[in-house]
Amino acid sequence: MKIFIVAVGRVRPPLDMAVREYESRAARYWKLEVVEVDAGVGRGGGVDPEEVRKVEGERIRSRVPEGGELWLLSRKGKGMTSEALAATLGDRALHALPPVALCIGGAFGFSRELEGESRRRISLSAMTLPHEMARLVLAEQLYRAGTILRGEPYHKGDG
Repeated sequence: MKIFIVAVGRVRPPLDMAVREYESRAARYWKLEVVEVDAGVGRGGGVDPEEVRKVEGERIRSRVPEGGELWLLSRKGKGMTSEALAATLGDRALHALPPVALCIGGAFGFSRELEGESRRRISLSAMTLPHEMARLVLAEQLYRAGTILRGEPYHKGDG
């Protein structure tokens, strides 16, 4: 099954190496494509958060494949266990459903338009995470989901 990670912004040190490592590990289990889009914030003074969300939303949407299902990562989303994520992705793969685009927004979150299009909102934490940390957690969870589905020893959680 194809999974896209569409993220606003680039990952910088010190997390860049860890993110790349877990994205590489996750790619052993999923057809993974990572797309980074530029933030909607220009250089200089004040910014209009609504305009930034709109610009970033358009950039994200343009990178979601035709027919792909849009999932937003947001602290306003629904929490999900590692096992539930694995089961959801495994079921999609089993039934050959369209690709999933897991989207990580910018500093101001997602546009209303993008929220309206999304099929699912997932929370990685009730706390606000920097996009780089969210990307690391997401990549690790995709790797973990793959190991859960294959019964490999990486995942030792009991729920």
